[in-house]
Amino acid sequence: MDDEEARTRLLDAAEALFYAEGIQAVGMDRIRTESGVPLKRLYKVFPAKEALVAAYLDRRDRRWTASLRGAVAEAADPVGAVFAWLAAWFSEPDFRGCAFLNAYGELGTGPAAVLDVVRRHKAELQELLAEAAGAGREDLADQLLILVEGATVVAALTPGPAPAHNAAAAAATLMRAAGA
Repeated sequence: MDDEEARTRLLDAAEALFYAEGIQAVGMDRIRTESGVPLKRLYKVFPAKEALVAAYLDRRDRRWTASLRGAVAEAADPVGAVFAWLAAWFSEPDFRGCAFLNAYGELGTGPAAVLDVVRRHKAELQELLAEAAGAGREDLADQLLILVEGATVVAALTPGPAPAHNAAAAAATLMRAAGA
């Protein structure tokens, strides 16, 4: 097994475990066991748990953001597409809320590398919403971000599409009020 295969296996195991059970609840030994990567290779690839957590979140961010961007890019109503995409995500059987907010909730301002990934993810989401809202509507994008984040938190407590649908209705009201 080379470092690249080990990295992939470790990230796959870390993502499944961290998202389902939490970062602090899962130790490196459990990740090693689940991934089948020898301990020496694990620490060669990820010298500390912080590095593994940051890499897990970074990979999740790239995949999550690309998927949402893809849904929005093809839509006649980009803002509506955001909330339709959220409704589908909230309905997935393994949905456990926002991995980035979950990580921040667990770790706070602790590991700088993790906090950097969380902040970058939220900035990318803000940028995507600004593009969806249209040029010159930064205030509207800020409001849409609050709706997205609020719907995600509510859906973590009560999974299913309803929080996204409710947030979409609020977003439509905001868009009309902004003349969009």
